[in-house]
Amino acid sequence: MNYSNRKKAILLLEDGTIFEGKSIGIDGTTFGEICFNTGMTGYQEIFTDPSYYGQMMLTTNAHIGNYGVNIDEVESDSIKISGLVCRNFSFNYSRESANDSLENYFEKQNLIAISDVDTRAVVRYIRDKGAMNSIISTDVENLEDLKKQLAFQPNMDGLELASKVSTKEPYFVGNENATYKISTLDIGVKKNILRNLVKRDCYIKVFPYNTSFKDLASFKPDGYFLSNGPGDPTPLVDAQKVAQEIIKRNLPLFGICLGHQVIALANGIETYKMHNGHRGVNHPVKNLLTGKGEITSQNHGFVVRKESLEANQDFEMTHQHLNDNTVAGMRMKNKNCFSVQYHPEASPGPHDSSYLFDEFIENIKKVK
Repeated sequence: MNYSNRKKAILLLEDGTIFEGKSIGIDGTTFGEICFNTGMTGYQEIFTDPSYYGQMMLTTNAHIGNYGVNIDEVESDSIKISGLVCRNFSFNYSRESANDSLENYFEKQNLIAISDVDTRAVVRYIRDKGAMNSIISTDVENLEDLKKQLAFQPNMDGLELASKVSTKEPYFVGNENATYKISTLDIGVKKNILRNLVKRDCYIKVFPYNTSFKDLASFKPDGYFLSNGPGDPTPLVDAQKVAQEIIKRNLPLFGICLGHQVIALANGIETYKMHNGHRGVNHPVKNLLTGKGEITSQNHGFVVRKESLEANQDFEMTHQHLNDNTVAGMRMKNKNCFSVQYHPEASPGPHDSSYLFDEFIENIKKVK
């Protein structure tokens, strides 16, 4: 390919705003809600994170692809973002441990991307206007048709996406002779979460998103985990019922991200869609129980409503996001249940939040 003569491409936002750039080489059109991640590294983990399903990823780091890809650095079995917007796309890479280039990785999975975009201008725009649906397309001559297509795309508010990324059949992770057994409800689980549990001597059975409590309990687990995932938590009625059944029996329960929001809704605590959400690896969080700060990895467009949480006598807020004072963690006062909005398995601190997995194991030990 002649990289100096790449095709024109456009990023079209739902309000009609257009940003111009160049295709990285894959022709076509793709749709998704545009969001931005401020992480300086970890692009492969971001692209394969199920929580990003249905979203157009804009990376604020200027260079993407410069260290290639490694087959071990994935959070799922495939790319989950719907498209990529970046400033500089590196067709060559220089990391010795890389298996391939990001260009080849995208070609194999047919991911459409646009580079040479003024990403600072896009970020400033959507920070002011809020997250919105968008298109990346190389079909730059048919603008009116693209606008019509974009108008029919569903809004993320109220959109159920867990079913799109959840496992179709149950599967096992870890050593079957491990000390602890965990039933995981997969509403978009990241592989590194499972690795962190296995590291703590857990044998895990991962179940599809719509599994009943009865089926989760049939594994005879010592604890239950509700995973991260994409989309709005409100439509996940089955998952909320599962959370209610676990809590009613006072069984050890831990939730991360979407799982955290599901636990809130299961107890009548409201959630809402944020103006832009939190996505990056340097988000400051305060542990209200210890007074300590944590540098955290975050990826969410929905959040638990603080006022609704504070009005619930059975819960207390345990963690607070220091940038906007939103809810970053909570626990039940008289039940074996806690959850966080951020991702302790990502360890950007590098290990500020990994203690949460240890707390889950300690909660299991109390009743085992």
